[in-house]
Amino acid sequence: MKSYIIKLELQDSNPLIWRRVIMPANATFNRLHDVIQTVTNFKSGYPYEGYHIYEFDLEKENMVVTNSEEAYEEHKHYMNNKAEYEARVKEMPADMQKFAKRQNEFLEKVVKKPKHYKISKYLEKYKTIEYIYDFGDNWRFNIILEDIVEDYYFGFPTLLDGAETAPPEDVGGIYAYYDFLKVYRDESHPDHQRAREWGEGTHFRAYDPEHINGMLKFIKYQKTNWDMINHKNYKIINGKYRKK
Repeated sequence: MKSYIIKLELQDSNPLIWRRVIMPANATFNRLHDVIQTVTNFKSGYPYEGYHIYEFDLEKENMVVTNSEEAYEEHKHYMNNKAEYEARVKEMPADMQKFAKRQNEFLEKVVKKPKHYKISKYLEKYKTIEYIYDFGDNWRFNIILEDIVEDYYFGFPTLLDGAETAPPEDVGGIYAYYDFLKVYRDESHPDHQRAREWGEGTHFRAYDPEHINGMLKFIKYQKTNWDMINHKNYKIINGKYRKK
């Protein structure tokens, strides 16, 4: 099965929080979202219900792929009533027209639903795609295509490598996460116990490749040959997933 080796990098993290994953190339953007959620500590991907808005920014295509129904409906309304929007700009005071034109440009950006579009066309074309999750905490990931594997044997993604523990839901953003982590790891801090309890409530856990791969097996893209689930006898050799 044709598959991609991708690297996920959390922007502004220091040291860099990253994961390397191999996943089938015929995946939708929704499935890529599931993978990102599973290899981090977030809880908005399969098997969980949607928790926050997310989008894949395809800037060079003037397009976003998002689970925001509001964004989808706003774009559709704009395209169906474009003349009306443009006329409204002309009727505005001169000092407001610049802002209104920018708003129209934003609404003109194509909005697609993640369950209906596959990653292959865009990931191979651009090599790097930005993923934004939770517009409050504003988590931003670079999704980097590192390699294409033509004969990956499994029907689900697999974590190959990574580093650093990922932040939990609703911690407040990257800088708030590091403040939380400092307290969480310092047993002498007066708020340590409170941080531990809050972390447990969000299912926060240290980076654990074995646990992550156990969860990834549930994200299937086709019928899986269950006799081949154990990856211990396989490794990537010259871009091919081969027996050791």
